[in-house]
Amino acid sequence: MSAPLSTAEVMIGAIAPMLTPLSHVAVGAQSPIPGSAALLARALTKSRLRVSILGSEKHNAFTDGGRELFDCAGQGRIDAFFLSGGQIDGGANVNLVGTGDIAAYPRATQRFPGSFGSAYLYFVVPRVILFREEHTPRTLVEKVDLISAPGTPAPEVYRPGGPHALVTSLCVFSFDQTRARFTLASLHPGVTRAAVRSATGFDYDEPAHVPETASPEPAALGVLRTDVARAVAQTYPAFAKRVW
Repeated sequence: MSAPLSTAEVMIGAIAPMLTPLSHVAVGAQSPIPGSAALLARALTKSRLRVSILGSEKHNAFTDGGRELFDCAGQGRIDAFFLSGGQIDGGANVNLVGTGDIAAYPRATQRFPGSFGSAYLYFVVPRVILFREEHTPRTLVEKVDLISAPGTPAPEVYRPGGPHALVTSLCVFSFDQTRARFTLASLHPGVTRAAVRSATGFDYDEPAHVPETASPEPAALGVLRTDVARAVAQTYPAFAKRVW
């Protein structure tokens, strides 16, 4: 009997199908869940899906780090990317700078790692998948304290990229860019609508029927826990040890 699915595995299983029809998926630093999902999608489809994981020696063809990633994205050669943040709000705005009195930055109440190229990639990559393991009103807020990367642009701004979905430890939200609003797309196994509503600081749409997030098939789970786990351990050893 296989071990029960962990929260991380549920999130990986939810993200992987979003990547299967694509050609090139890029994963930023410190993103083991998206990295695992990208490697799983490539393994399951047996396709030529290119996976570029910053910080990986084996799964990264870039030789100039972030600058080469930005150049590739600007040319339209990256189909999907992933963003997380200290705060994410209902308009898919991301805060990677800090909380509290941002006007007093850098003396903010709490400081996050920084924006780096998040805003740029958010604008040019066609499919940006947001993710956050911690699903609480502290992280998913009504309005971010500072917008590092905006979910939707001003009307006169050209933007080929943008948010596609938000995957958390409780559920999957889809995002409608025309309405700048999330919709509850699926609930992870054992999670209720009420649990998601109470843990979410922003308002969102909720259809009459919300399906359960599909779990990986036994064969896919086997690949995830063997081939993918070994590959991920090369770049994220602490994560692989914790999950597998």
